[in-house]
Amino acid sequence: MQKRKLGNSELEIAPLAFGGNVFGWTADEATSFKLLDAFTDAGYNFIDTADVYSRWASSNEGGESEAIIGKWLKQHGNRDKVIVATKVGSEMGEGMKGLSKAYIQKAVEASLRRLQTDYIDLYQSHYDDPDTPVEETLEAYAQLIKEGKVRVIGASNFEPERLLESLEVSKANGLPRYECFQPEYNLYDREDYENKYEQICTEHDLGVISYYSLASGFLTGKYRSEDDLSQSQRGGGVKKYLDDRGLQILDALDNLAEEYSTSPASVALAWLEARASITAPIASATNLSQLDDLIKAADLNLNNSAIQQLTQASAY
Repeated sequence: MQKRKLGNSELEIAPLAFGGNVFGWTADEATSFKLLDAFTDAGYNFIDTADVYSRWASSNEGGESEAIIGKWLKQHGNRDKVIVATKVGSEMGEGMKGLSKAYIQKAVEASLRRLQTDYIDLYQSHYDDPDTPVEETLEAYAQLIKEGKVRVIGASNFEPERLLESLEVSKANGLPRYECFQPEYNLYDREDYENKYEQICTEHDLGVISYYSLASGFLTGKYRSEDDLSQSQRGGGVKKYLDDRGLQILDALDNLAEEYSTSPASVALAWLEARASITAPIASATNLSQLDDLIKAADLNLNNSAIQQLTQASAY
């Protein structure tokens, strides 16, 4: 499998990332281990999580996803074969959030403990912290890189202006720079990334790992009416896609899935993987059948006609 370089960093990743947001939520530990086994056995190497995953689930405190990944890594002894990405900045409790130097230093130690490792391959600012100067955040990351606790840094959910400011501060002060950006991007949610971020990422040679790559499962074709929304805990977030444009996208996915003898999910991810600015879409699965659909996407080379059909069907 052809791996892709993440920005200007030394990290090389397969063209699909496993989204660890389901670990400790809709996938228990045993299921998570099976999914990670199948994912890596298929040649993929990039797992994306965050300290806050899955704090939103009943009785969870946050850190559950990292803890599951840490147990799996320890059990397999394969740390050097896996790229582990996590994030800092989301609220983990009273006074536990943001991108200040003091908080990052505390949060990284907690993530390292849960992950049962002494380094994080990709450490990402989950959300911008307007109360902390960009220089302070980047200086904190510089210290962690110097200490060998972090290899590469990235950003997610920043406004374009703050992303550019961060890149400029890095260059002006000789500080490590964000080597990748993580935006929401899929066939339905195109406008924001394409109009605000894509040019920045291309001009600055940033890797891009998109989240909600399947629009919370909508692009799998699982949800086609409001009656379908009760099928999953994520159904509530899908209702907004059930409009004329959303159904038009599903029609195009159905047609191409039939043409290529595959699933709508595979086609939707293959469209993302074919976009020049995208390094790897992030997608999650809660069972092996779903994972199989994701894995097939990397081998699916859509022709120009297919890509154009999807681009036109999802025009905004």
